[in-house]
Amino acid sequence: MIVQTFLESRRHIFSSEEERNLNFQQSMRTSFQLNQRNERGFSKVEHASHHHQIPREGEREVTLRGKPGKAVKYGAEYARNNGIPVILFPKAKDESNGLSPSDVVDTLRKFEVDFILLAGYLKLIPAELIRAYQKSILNIHPSLLPAFGGMGYYGMKVHKAVIASGARFSGPTIHFVDEHYDTGRILAQRLVPVLANDTAEELATRVLNEEHQLYVEVVEAVCEDRVVWRKDGVPLIQIKENPNEFR
Repeated sequence: MIVQTFLESRRHIFSSEEERNLNFQQSMRTSFQLNQRNERGFSKVEHASHHHQIPREGEREVTLRGKPGKAVKYGAEYARNNGIPVILFPKAKDESNGLSPSDVVDTLRKFEVDFILLAGYLKLIPAELIRAYQKSILNIHPSLLPAFGGMGYYGMKVHKAVIASGARFSGPTIHFVDEHYDTGRILAQRLVPVLANDTAEELATRVLNEEHQLYVEVVEAVCEDRVVWRKDGVPLIQIKENPNEFR
């Protein structure tokens, strides 16, 4: 049977086509949500998939795509080529097959999706989806939140603001998603030094490299039940080699 709760899940993702033949009754089913504004967003998914950096058992069940664009088109095409269903959200005015928020919840439940991973998706997640998937939606942001986060902080704008501020460090943050921009509980961060003569593009490249690694490590921890919640509501990741230590 499909495990229903976050901490009881022993299910993994990013399987190859060959691995899809495994026993998915014990695999985590995961949805990816893409947006056209971040052309690198889907590369996080592809990078992990191609390099087998996630535990082998698992299943990507459905990809939600945003408005048409290069990254979204590529991500949707990649999903379809690997037998992963693609659905359209949010509903566009000129497309009749898009889903409403309540439709998305119903569809994800139909596919028995357990977690949602956002990759370059910049819109607020509807309240219906937040309520249905509490502590089960992850997003990655290219700065050390809570600094340089919130509405309007995305892509190169973040890196330009970091450099202009004189901050000595930046880096990606992975956080759980709530009803607001970039205010959900922080799960993991990775430090990236800001060099004296950095351009926004140079900093962005180094941050992106860390994003690829960090997202994979965090999802692995989620799949291995190594995310625990402190009494004050702060999520921590157990160290794989020593469950009594956290990061």
